[in-house]
Amino acid sequence: MASEKVETVVAGNYLEMEREEGDASWTAYLISLLYVEYRTRKEREKVDFRNHVIQWFEVLDGLLGKHWRNIGLFFNCTFLLFGSVIQLIACARIWSFLGLIMTSYTAWYLTIASLIHGQTEGVKHTGPAKMVLYFTGATNILYTFGGHAVTVEIMHAMWKPQKFKMIYLLATLYVLTLTLPSASAVYWAFGDLLLTHSNALSLLPRTPFRDTAVVLMLIHQFITFGFACTPLYFVWEKFIGVHETKSVFKRALARLPVVIPIWFLAIIFPFFGPINSTVGSLLVSFTVYIIPALAHMVTFAPAAARENAVERPPSFLGGWAGMYSMNAFVVVWVLIVGFGFGGWASMLNFIQQIDTFGLFTKCYQCPHKA
Repeated sequence: MASEKVETVVAGNYLEMEREEGDASWTAYLISLLYVEYRTRKEREKVDFRNHVIQWFEVLDGLLGKHWRNIGLFFNCTFLLFGSVIQLIACARIWSFLGLIMTSYTAWYLTIASLIHGQTEGVKHTGPAKMVLYFTGATNILYTFGGHAVTVEIMHAMWKPQKFKMIYLLATLYVLTLTLPSASAVYWAFGDLLLTHSNALSLLPRTPFRDTAVVLMLIHQFITFGFACTPLYFVWEKFIGVHETKSVFKRALARLPVVIPIWFLAIIFPFFGPINSTVGSLLVSFTVYIIPALAHMVTFAPAAARENAVERPPSFLGGWAGMYSMNAFVVVWVLIVGFGFGGWASMLNFIQQIDTFGLFTKCYQCPHKA
């Protein structure tokens, strides 16, 4: 089935993944620049942020106006809503640290276990046989590197937000040491079996090490769900006027209208493969890639804004001209490949599988009994 073939696409197209990661790193860099620019301007106006968490839509509002704010708020909140649902289906910073350990263990378990297992008899590596499969995989990669929805909130929690760029770069390099070896090893060992086994862990023999990986990843999904929900909580708290209250009880009650619908949606639609690619093409393309690049271009379009910029483009990029060229490339490339072809592929994939979906289903896409 098309959604199941995504595993082969993701495992076999490293060039595509590196390109997406490059675009993602670039727009994360742009978001950090815009955040620092916004915060510096506001602090010059004596604005106090001690009891207020700055969010992406507020950065857009402060730099570009309410129309940009509304666009950013729509894409960001919708992306986070579905992202939270996906994390829940797949089921404090100490949690982030624990999540890092869990992910690292599972990635290296997959790598080592696959190499020890060796290639299965008659293994084949055909890769994507149709364009729709290639672009469905590309949109999944867009989603994989689409964590920028919480970039501003993370920077706001840092003592020195200007250091975010280096931390993000180091984190990206570390993540690549987990994803590339594990994907390569599993695909080398099992090849096209991944077409019918979306969960690679199911292909490996059951051992205490594999059971540990399964348990750790389930816990990790709940932690990620909490992180994905946090910006939604903040938006809702600001909307109803309780964001700056010091009452933990009031804020906990205020968050219930956010988390309950997410749980309900996750129970109604217990499938996340098609949602991943659809969200990647239609939402992540804009909220993570296109909007940050356009926002940076528009913010620093006036000569005065460039002259008074808090952080200037590094010289190796070619100054402002190089910065604008890179931004334009990201916008055009993601708009055509991610939103255009990717949207077509993901929607076609979704339509082809719609008859296998079931509301409140007990077993998603299980074989029908005769």
